Amino acid sequence: MKTNTLITMLVLLGCYMLKAQQLTKTEKKLVKTVAKNNSEALQFLEEVVNINSGTLNLKGVQKVGKVFKEAFDAINFKTEWIAMPEEMNRAGHLFAETSGKKGKKVLLIGHLDTVFEEDSPFQTFTMVNDSIAHAPGGNDMKGGNVIVLYALKALHENGLLGDAQVIVAFTGDEESTGSPLSVSRKDLVDAAKRSDVALGFETSTGFNYATVARRGSSGWAVEVTGKRAHSSGIFNESVGAGAIFEMSRILHQFYTEVKGEDLLTFNPGVLLGGTFLNYDTKTGKGDAFGKTNVVAQSAVVRGGLRFISEEQKERARDKMRAIVKENLPQTTAEITFKDSYPAMQPTVGNQQLLATLNQVSLDLDQGEVVAYDPGKRGAADVSFVASYVDCLDGLGTMGTGAHTPEETVNLNTFEALTKRTAVLIYRLINQY
Repeated sequence: MKTNTLITMLVLLGCYMLKAQQLTKTEKKLVKTVAKNNSEALQFLEEVVNINSGTLNLKGVQKVGKVFKEAFDAINFKTEWIAMPEEMNRAGHLFAETSGKKGKKVLLIGHLDTVFEEDSPFQTFTMVNDSIAHAPGGNDMKGGNVIVLYALKALHENGLLGDAQVIVAFTGDEESTGSPLSVSRKDLVDAAKRSDVALGFETSTGFNYATVARRGSSGWAVEVTGKRAHSSGIFNESVGAGAIFEMSRILHQFYTEVKGEDLLTFNPGVLLGGTFLNYDTKTGKGDAFGKTNVVAQSAVVRGGLRFISEEQKERARDKMRAIVKENLPQTTAEITFKDSYPAMQPTVGNQQLLATLNQVSLDLDQGEVVAYDPGKRGAADVSFVASYVDCLDGLGTMGTGAHTPEETVNLNTFEALTKRTAVLIYRLINQY
């Protein structure tokens, strides 16, 4: 049985065993507070969306971080801006925290940056109708950040955060992670080591879905060298096959021999071949020079690899390495890998956390929440902490078109999702 199918069946079985219960008096007061603050929350969302915070706009990321910092200060969180080394060209991260020993220790994860840089024509929050707004980064993921803030604001206003440890981690480089990861994700991992559960507020895939597993991602590159010669001699013993034929062989064998495992995908994103090559790893741009009567001496391909576990990643890498070694005559090839995001596996703990969320949703008369197919989700910051704590992700805003100039955020569901988050946090910090 496929992994994602098994996940869904297990979670659905657990969900069917649950029944809606009554909210407590405290929880009813909590959701009323969320409703009271919803208009303010939407105004706050518009404010932060209208601050450009593309990953490479360091001042913009810092500016939107300052707005959130002041909001967390106002509800008695201890806040800290953690700057990254100048050579990393990343703005830094915002952390906010309350201290205590009661119940579960909760880590809430978001990110301040967006894919829309300063030169993007898509810059402002604009209402489409009474429930939908075009919003650069509003869906991915400033809306999720605002849900976190206003859920905690409601808990604070009802005096429900006393003696509870809640850490908010808003990174400033999720869309283009700073390197090395040992520096850019150190503070997030350290926070996870002091926590019991982590909730990620990346964009929701649907009102009744949450994410118990996410695939990891890795970069890979193949560089091939052939023997430069007149094309009339190709295939003979002294000239061999040339770099482009060798690269074609490698990619074809990747497709036929590595492809096939459930939730494993790999994609060659850029390919250059010819006599001379230039490729800029920072911009993703390059050019090639070659002639039809000259055997190509160089070829390069760069791609991405997605996987559901470290074991699956290593199996794929071993197969790719073996294929790259089987060179055509007079060619050599080398493959390298670069780790990016680890996998968030579908653990029992994650499924139990989903069951808690599902019970909250049922009690709010919001319907069942089930696991989303991990094969349809990209990587996210929650994956960096998945080996330390139970995790759940996809708890942010609903919308469409993330990462495109058509990105929207659904304002109709904002209040309901914030209520769900507030009650979930309340139950976790009172759970032993």
